[in-house]
Amino acid sequence: MSGIAGRRSGLTWAVNLTVLALVILWLVPTVGLLISSFRDRDQIGETGWWLAALPVEQAYRTRAEGEARQEGDLWVIEGSLFDTAEAQSALGEARPGIARFGTSAREPGAQDAGTEAALRDGGTLRVEPDGQYRVTTPEEPDDRGQRIYFVAATAPALTLDNYRTVLGAAGMGRAFMNTLTVTIPATVIPIVIAAFAAFALAWMRFPGRGLLIAAVVGLLVVPLQLALVPLLNLHNRIGIGQSFVGIWLAHTGFGLPLAIYLLRNYMAGLPRDIIESARVDGASDFQIFRRIVLPLSFPALAAFGIFQFLWTWNDLLVAKVFLPSSGDAQVMTVKIADDLLGSRGGDWGILATAAFVSIAVPLVVFFTMQRFFVRGLLAGSVK
Repeated sequence: MSGIAGRRSGLTWAVNLTVLALVILWLVPTVGLLISSFRDRDQIGETGWWLAALPVEQAYRTRAEGEARQEGDLWVIEGSLFDTAEAQSALGEARPGIARFGTSAREPGAQDAGTEAALRDGGTLRVEPDGQYRVTTPEEPDDRGQRIYFVAATAPALTLDNYRTVLGAAGMGRAFMNTLTVTIPATVIPIVIAAFAAFALAWMRFPGRGLLIAAVVGLLVVPLQLALVPLLNLHNRIGIGQSFVGIWLAHTGFGLPLAIYLLRNYMAGLPRDIIESARVDGASDFQIFRRIVLPLSFPALAAFGIFQFLWTWNDLLVAKVFLPSSGDAQVMTVKIADDLLGSRGGDWGILATAAFVSIAVPLVVFFTMQRFFVRGLLAGSVK
């Protein structure tokens, strides 16, 4: 049995593969969202984001124009297929070059340049490698000439138009400031209140403490939707109605159970000797809380701060209920949902861009404080 304590587990490879799979599952949709935010609506509808770097085949059309001459029962037009203004315009879009010719804009034929393709009216098109054509048709072409379709591989192109649309939308800057106005106080207020409550439940002895802890755990499973209407009615009766104060209190109330539970577990796991030594030295409960417990509990405070910030920043339901519907009070989620996506429900480029803009700030907050995240989640798990 000697040496077992220092031996690495044989399942390390399984753990590494699991972590790698989880990272991929998180990265794939995020990368897809980022790439889609730089593509226009037509590109997104044509191919998936994973094919964004590949040329896209698109159908273009031009006319075989020129003097038609009759040869037996057929009419023949010969010349250059791309010498008209319409053809030159199509060629300008068709880069890097012609892929194949055909007779239908939706289902072009698979013939390569230099071969013969059947036309829809029963005629034929023979395209020479130098771009010259020979069109034969059983009926005399009219003055508009013979319509010809060809397919070209279009080079992929990324665009910033989606970001210009989202960031340049009227009132978006104000919506961003409104989001910060809602998110920062709604994150700080519950942390302050929960820190005092968690310290009392962890280190102070008073009647009913166990019932309060049980009540906090029970409030964790109360659905948010059940409290929206009663809470809004209460806000209207006390005069705060739909306002920033109302939404601060709403987010505080919804976030307090998790905050108290998380912080209480962490504070209860702090070394008892430190607390008892401070009491012997004459420190009051407030001094112990401020100088010992609060600094040692920073990982748990940061973990809950990340949770609360992400949830408040991305919230749409509470903002719709507890804030006025006017543009001056709209947060980013409401602004994007109502003004941008309201009239562009099928515009996936705008949707992807708006989603990525909305998650940019939470990602910065998370990666800034992520080193405290795991430590805070494991609060109280190891004594």
